[in-house]
Amino acid sequence: MDSSKLGSVPEEEQHREESNKPVVSAFASLPDRRPTKSCEKYSPLDWSGFFDGEEDVCIPDSNDVFHLYMAGTEGPVVFCLHGGGYSGLSFALSASKIKEKARVVAMDLRGHGKSSTENDLDLSIETMCNDVFAVLKALYGDSPPAIVLVGHSMGGSVAVHIAAKKTLRSLAGLVVVDVVEGTAMASLVHMQKILSGRMQHFSSIEKAIEWSVRGGSLRNIDSARVSIPTTLKYDDSKNCYVYRARLEETEQYWRGWYEGLSEKFLSSPVPKLLLLAGTDRLDRALTIGQMQGKFQMVVVRHTGHAIQEDVPDEFATLIINFISRNRIGPHGVEIPGLARPNPAQAQGQSPAQTKS
Repeated sequence: MDSSKLGSVPEEEQHREESNKPVVSAFASLPDRRPTKSCEKYSPLDWSGFFDGEEDVCIPDSNDVFHLYMAGTEGPVVFCLHGGGYSGLSFALSASKIKEKARVVAMDLRGHGKSSTENDLDLSIETMCNDVFAVLKALYGDSPPAIVLVGHSMGGSVAVHIAAKKTLRSLAGLVVVDVVEGTAMASLVHMQKILSGRMQHFSSIEKAIEWSVRGGSLRNIDSARVSIPTTLKYDDSKNCYVYRARLEETEQYWRGWYEGLSEKFLSSPVPKLLLLAGTDRLDRALTIGQMQGKFQMVVVRHTGHAIQEDVPDEFATLIINFISRNRIGPHGVEIPGLARPNPAQAQGQSPAQTKS
């Protein structure tokens, strides 16, 4: 079976899994070990070389805490949602480029990375959408800046559902990375086998990074060195590292991620960009929509499922060009020649500047 056609579902070989113990960082309990050549080549890279900061957002009236990575100081907010089993650091290398033209916020979704929630296994599409809305509310209150949602795989599904709700008034753009309803739905039947067929335990973080690269789930060593550590946690009972996300236990939600996704994407009332790793992933509805000019599509060559990790510079350029092409500024779509009102006038007024 050609696993390349399974790239847009509860996610590929790379990450996730088990353990009912409270979530801890992969670095919370490191066993002693001597460095080897392999350790040096696949040693973890710190995220601070790519993002400018991190923040924990506590959601009112709950015990949910979502971890965010942030970069940049000006322009619209590129709000990044990772795929199942990944983390916000999946966008680290590309964020270091995007931040030159826009602000970047990358969120660890529930059950992933450093976020912690009352129910990490509730990966229903409604719950994940509500999580994003809650984080945006906590960050920006009732006056959010222009937002470009960028979602990879499972995160792409979340981004599409949020856009289709048409309730995020400052939404100015939607970028979906390598997820298509037709391919995803057809692949669901194989996902448990794929998840159970991965290597499940790692003696070190370096071994996990090495496996992700040699196994082909990631093709960029530096990105893997940044992103893989937060997809793991150390299991004291097994004396090894295991996956942080327990995707095998969330099967009841998988169909909800992708069912009706193409129509929701096409109905989203903002500029849209679909990035694909191969044309075989395009289904009928999207093929027709693309021919009708309803969205921009780019097939990114020589990359795997995690386009943002495998070719971060090219990915960043595509995002920046999308923002520029659609004239998305910090307050929404900017119309050339239209004078921007002063701050006092701008309050409560945005029809000419914000595309909803």
